[in-house]
Amino acid sequence: MRIAEIFRSIQGEGRLTGTPSVFVRTSGCNLRCRYCDTPYASWTPEGDDWAVEEIVDRVGQLARPADKSAAAVRHVVLTGGEPMLFAELIPLSAELRRRGWHVTVETAGTLYLPVECDLMSISPKLSNATPPPDQDPRWSRRHEAHRHVPEVIRRLVAEYEYQVKLVVACLEDCREVETYLKQFPEIDRGRVMLMPRGTEADELAEKARWLEPYCAQHRLSYCPRRQIEWFGSRRGT
Repeated sequence: MRIAEIFRSIQGEGRLTGTPSVFVRTSGCNLRCRYCDTPYASWTPEGDDWAVEEIVDRVGQLARPADKSAAAVRHVVLTGGEPMLFAELIPLSAELRRRGWHVTVETAGTLYLPVECDLMSISPKLSNATPPPDQDPRWSRRHEAHRHVPEVIRRLVAEYEYQVKLVVACLEDCREVETYLKQFPEIDRGRVMLMPRGTEADELAEKARWLEPYCAQHRLSYCPRRQIEWFGSRRGT
């Protein structure tokens, strides 16, 4: 499978925020979000082909404790791009779990594979993710046609421990979230997180001023992007 990067860092989003983890970022995506912050894994995919055994070995190297007083990393995040594009994700996730790692899979929820994981982190794309036609007419049409696949969302929610993260930039986006959730009464609102759109700490803080109280009022969770606050918008974090 094509890999853009494998690195050790701290999870900055979702219920496992603050957890030291090894990230395996696949390269390639079936969507093209206008706000994508990893274009090297989507718009302009980079990377090399790795065998499953090579990936597992690299994860093991990065997960080792830095010194005798430190603990080994026990969490792995399989992300992208869109990792569900790769059939190798099935044996990779199974082997990582067999070796005792907690596995999270990050997906847009448009493709399904029978992977093994401890947490399915689903990030459905609202209309605000569709690139404008003047940016790329072909991908604008293709993205809009494939960003919403209800049968995949329902299957993931039914089969896995899950969280749902939705990117919003304004109140109109929040209203779209409510329309979206009405299609899926099986989704537990307590597992739905609204995440501010942005790649700069100041921009995220500005949106948090209205989004955090909105979430509290509507029985949703607010999801900060701590990795931006901690490291800035850069690779390997």
